[in-house]
Amino acid sequence: MKLCYFNDYRLGVVSGETVVDVTDAVKDIPHIDKRDLILGLIARWESYKSKVEKAASGRGVPLGDVRLRPPVPRPGNIVCMAVNYMEDGTLAQKPQINAFHKAATAVIGDGDTMVLPDVPATIFEGEAELALVIGKRATHVPQAEAMNHIFGYTCFIDGSARGLPPPGNVFFQMKSRDTFAPIGPWIVTADEIADPQNLGITLTNNGQVMQKFNTDDMAHRIPRCIEWASSIHTLEPGDILATGTNHRGLNAFMDGDKIELTIEKVGTLHVGVKDELKRTWARTTRSQHKDKGGEGPHTPQLTGKYAPKQSQPL
Repeated sequence: MKLCYFNDYRLGVVSGETVVDVTDAVKDIPHIDKRDLILGLIARWESYKSKVEKAASGRGVPLGDVRLRPPVPRPGNIVCMAVNYMEDGTLAQKPQINAFHKAATAVIGDGDTMVLPDVPATIFEGEAELALVIGKRATHVPQAEAMNHIFGYTCFIDGSARGLPPPGNVFFQMKSRDTFAPIGPWIVTADEIADPQNLGITLTNNGQVMQKFNTDDMAHRIPRCIEWASSIHTLEPGDILATGTNHRGLNAFMDGDKIELTIEKVGTLHVGVKDELKRTWARTTRSQHKDKGGEGPHTPQLTGKYAPKQSQPL
């Protein structure tokens, strides 16, 4: 089943190219704000699943006629795995497991715009990731039980403002900017995906393929990620756990870019990019930059307010 929010945060089930409004079938779930209704539904899924299925048999409206919203507009936690891919075999050994938090207020949805702020970042990037939506409370969950705690899957883009000063003081100000957590277009329930550890992921920028990899390249597989994260703090229904990316295809996000993240069996997330400063970088990936003999992990900024003086055009 594909669950989404649309228009004025109505809860819907997507079937083919239509969406059916199922809000009234679950409106008795306690909630203060309509954006939190999905959290209550996830926590009570076993009791409400049949009601949702029945309501979903009703008449739908074309997806093209609605505005999709983030499928989990206000998650309690967004946990992002860091350096969690073997990078097409280019890493000599498995990296140590690690993660960081991203602010829930950074969430935007399908068709929304990532806004690049007026800060001296060396580059802005967005990382293509498969995200898990937690289905039931998880505390010190062993790997053998971890998959039972997943409600579903969604697409996730981890926005980054890299190179902000001072050195070593980066993750909070780099990752938690407003609009830096696009998710969607919907949640695909876990029963629809037999093997989340074998899903193709493709990110295009203005139609050009920039990232293309498979979840089978994860350094720390999904059960281990849940085990480790839940050993640090409790994960609640509706929490997001993003599973990381293959960094070799990362590329600069610039004003006017049209980003599409497609994950096999999940869907396609569309995001625009806006930068009032109109900063520019070469349209290359990290691996292309390295192959061309470039220094550093990514191409340098070419133009803009914070560009290095030597990079400014004559």
